[in-house]
Amino acid sequence: MKQKIKEWLKRYGLAEVVSLSLTVVSAWLAFRLTENKITTALVGTWVGNIGYFGTILIEDILLAKKQLKAIGKDYSLETFFKNVRALFVEFGIAELFDSLFIRPTLMYYIPLWIGDLSWGVVMAKFTADITFYIPAIVSYELSKKKLRDFE
Repeated sequence: MKQKIKEWLKRYGLAEVVSLSLTVVSAWLAFRLTENKITTALVGTWVGNIGYFGTILIEDILLAKKQLKAIGKDYSLETFFKNVRALFVEFGIAELFDSLFIRPTLMYYIPLWIGDLSWGVVMAKFTADITFYIPAIVSYELSKKKLRDFE
């Protein structure tokens, strides 16, 4: 189990740092510009998601390029679409509920409940991550051998 946790931290760690940073900054900016809590929740959710999935996709592309280079093959558009498909399988179900319902709701209410935008956004993000990672990790484990081997 310790090995699995290390693998998951390696897989998701950098993306989480990028996402957290972008979520807090974008939510803060959205609130300062609009003073609208719904806009703040949605902007924080979606900008954080772009950073998260962009980081994961870049890491997956670099890994696929490395695997292919080792056997003398080039990274292609077809390989890119395989990377994207693997992300949809890994995150699709988790992301659907997370981005449309769970995360925006928590990003709206938790800052209100604790009375602090920045800490509320951080707490909302980590709370939503719990419901996000359970199906994401299960999907990752079930699909990684089939969808992530580019050799």
